[in-house]
Amino acid sequence: MKSARKLSHIQYDEMLELAAVGARILHPRAVEIGELYAVPIHVRSSFNNSVGTMIVAHVPMEDRQRVRGIAQETNVAKITVIGVRDRPGVAASIFEPLADGGISVDVIVQNIGRSGHTDLTFSVAESDLKAAEKIVKVAAKEVGATRVSSAGGIAKLSIVGTGMLGTPGLAPMLGRS
Repeated sequence: MKSARKLSHIQYDEMLELAAVGARILHPRAVEIGELYAVPIHVRSSFNNSVGTMIVAHVPMEDRQRVRGIAQETNVAKITVIGVRDRPGVAASIFEPLADGGISVDVIVQNIGRSGHTDLTFSVAESDLKAAEKIVKVAAKEVGATRVSSAGGIAKLSIVGTGMLGTPGLAPMLGRS
């Protein structure tokens, strides 16, 4: 990203969100412990003595921007269950067997229903794709879905920051980066 720059300060909650979506700067638990005990965390390069970024409870107002960071997670796969009956509880019938199989589901999108049916798309780690497909095909058949499709080799981009809600233009900015 052309306008990327190092932040002097970032709030615990923003850093925790970046860590959770795959920024690979700090482990999410390290940020949680720092916040719990109000310990400022100084993230620095191990290759030079330059000043790094302070993770703190509150960032000065002048340092707050809408976008604080962008994280990318590769090795993601998506699964779409097509033609699911659009009624409460059906999604749980798909996700519970995945949880029982130790597979974490991330981004979930349920399209607007048509003729009493909808499509349900979600992401999983690419390493879990084959096992997830097997589980989902059984569950999809049980709930009367039309079919299941999947794709691997995709990535997830996450924009993190305060004040982003209601700010138009972030998606085009990300698309140009």
